[in-house]
Order: sequence, then C-alpha cells, then structure tokens
Amino acid sequence: MTVHQAGTHMVPRGYLGDYMDMLGMLERLHRLLLDVIKDEFERLSLLDINAVQALLLFNIGENEVTAGELKTRGYYQGSNVSYNLKKLVDAGYMHHQRCQIDRRAVRVKLTEKGRKIRTIVGELFARHASTLDEKSVLEKGALVYLNGSLKTLERFWTDQIRYIY
Repeated sequence: MTVHQAGTHMVPRGYLGDYMDMLGMLERLHRLLLDVIKDEFERLSLLDINAVQALLLFNIGENEVTAGELKTRGYYQGSNVSYNLKKLVDAGYMHHQRCQIDRRAVRVKLTEKGRKIRTIVGELFARHASTLDEKSVLEKGALVYLNGSLKTLERFWTDQIRYIY
C-alpha cells in the first residue's frame, strides 16, 4: 500500500485519492448545475439574471431573510452576496427593507417576478428528477444513500470548522 503524507499524518494513498476525487467532483457538479440553469434561462431568453442569482431566488423561496442569513441557512454558496442582492433588487426580482430592530440589517424577499424565476428553476429540477427516475439513472435507494453520505460529510466539515475556533 502506498501512502501520502498530508501535513503530519500519513494517509493511505487510496483513501486520499478517493477523497480528492470526491472534492473535485463536488466542485464540477456545482459548476455544471449552474451551467444547466444558465442554459435553461438562455433557452427561455431570460438574460437579465444569471444562474447564481436564479439559484439564490429558488433557495430563498417564500422566506424573508437578511443577507447574513443567506449563507448560514445554506441559500447562497458564493461570495459577493451584496452584489447579487443589489442586482436582484434593481432588476425587480426582490424587495428589500431595513429591519425595524437593527437598522443596519436589510431583509429581502421575492417579488412576483422573483417567484416566477423560482417556479422556472423548480420546474427544471422536477423535469430532471422525473427523467432520472423514468430512465433509472439513479435509483431511489442510491439517491437516499448519496444524500445520507453528503449530510455526513457536511456534519464532518462543520465540526472541523467549529474545532478550529
């Protein structure tokens, strides 16, 4: 068995290689998801909103949140939260309002125009799920296992961050 030194720990090469493959796959899948959304919006000639913004609208849904809550609730994964919120407000996809309690905080929620985008993304995902199911690309059991594994990985990484502080 070959080993690879990662920091001060010796890690079996096979496990490290599999872990690195998984990390690369997660990155590629997220970028590919954004490309799929972008292609759908281009097909529909919706060119005033990008895939990151559309996914943000989808994730917010009917909730009313502050900019800070977007990341903590997992609605937004990138940087430039303020930039994307400003663009969405300017384009009429979101309402914003200063919080009564903390005037520094701004609460945002979808407008009717934003809800239409959310519906489009939801319908795209529903079509994908239906096709995956009909063609048995991923069986339900595999999807349940995959989701469980990803949740376990999420908890592990969250614990790693908490451990640092």
